[in-house]
Amino acid sequence: MTRAKAGVAIITLALLLYFWFTLQRAWIMLTDPSLVAKGIGLALVALPLVGAWTVVRELLFGAQTERLAGILDREGGLPPDTLPRTPGGRIVRAAADEEFEKYRREADDAPDDWRSWFRLSCAYDAAGDRKRARSSMRQAIGMEKSDRTTDTEAST
Repeated sequence: MTRAKAGVAIITLALLLYFWFTLQRAWIMLTDPSLVAKGIGLALVALPLVGAWTVVRELLFGAQTERLAGILDREGGLPPDTLPRTPGGRIVRAAADEEFEKYRREADDAPDDWRSWFRLSCAYDAAGDRKRARSSMRQAIGMEKSDRTTDTEAST
């Protein structure tokens, strides 16, 4: 297990513990005769539900991203990690911006290829644009899922 996966597991367990305690407090409030307490209890029930939905969604996103990275790795299509770094370990922004243009052009040239969107997502991430990185990765995941569905239907 990698350090990142261990960290995710620890945070997920901590969140589950938090959800459990929150639901216990919610139950106490819901069994109180006061309407105000019942209202607070209902709000406390909503927090773990929204939190659990978010955690599951993020874990699935991570698993799907890792699966696509595995496919690209086996194909030899992962972008190389050759960008220069600062002494603190951060990627040099100017180099990331320069490298980004290469992957943007690749995605423009092959807009229906999930692999180009995956690499574009990596380039956005290296350039520090997390919002677009996640959006591009969602695009790659959706396209790959569609390709798999098409392949399955064609083989039957």
